[in-house]
Amino acid sequence: MAVVKLFGAWFSTYAYRVIWALKLKGIPYEYIEEDLLNKSPLLLQYNPIHKKVPVFVHDGKPICESTVILQYIDEIWPQNPLLPTDPYDRAVALFWIKFADDKGCLILKLYRADGVEQQAVVKEWLEMLEVMEEHALIGVKKFFGGDKINMVDIAFSFVAHWLGVFEDVLGLEIFEPHKFPRVSSWIQNFKSIPVIKDNLPDADKMSAFYKHVREMILASKSN
Repeated sequence: MAVVKLFGAWFSTYAYRVIWALKLKGIPYEYIEEDLLNKSPLLLQYNPIHKKVPVFVHDGKPICESTVILQYIDEIWPQNPLLPTDPYDRAVALFWIKFADDKGCLILKLYRADGVEQQAVVKEWLEMLEVMEEHALIGVKKFFGGDKINMVDIAFSFVAHWLGVFEDVLGLEIFEPHKFPRVSSWIQNFKSIPVIKDNLPDADKMSAFYKHVREMILASKSN
């Protein structure tokens, strides 16, 4: 039987992408929690370029970067596919996954910003949400792929859960459900799936953690 390991961090949206994919496909795996302030020798060995989580290890062979990992998982274990089989639908899905990957940096940008810079990042967030509302989710049923969750939903997970945490940490209200009804409906559908709902980092724990780290970041900026 194949040995599957996942190196992750409890608060990482990218690590959770892989956790959900494995659980959706029913693949048993060993999870290794990493301390990102004191990275293990194995993590540095498996991902010497970026030195980040997640790292997926299949029979001793490491694979890095969450989207690459998800595509690998989908090819190796074809049950419960995460990407469409139709070439055009697959291309559209990959486009939106790339879009989500490019916008994922907005979480960190928002977290680190303050004052005028923060206002500019909030504007970027609103522009991204408008694109989701007016383009990505047009004609969508429950999920990006129709009635079943797929890799596009997983790619946008930072909007579904992490954004709310950072709004709490920063005392902001970026996502207003009445302004983005399609996004709001999608979030409710996404977080109602048992695999997602039962495998989300605790929002209160994340909020306390990120508030503490942000205080340290702002203190270091002022010194």
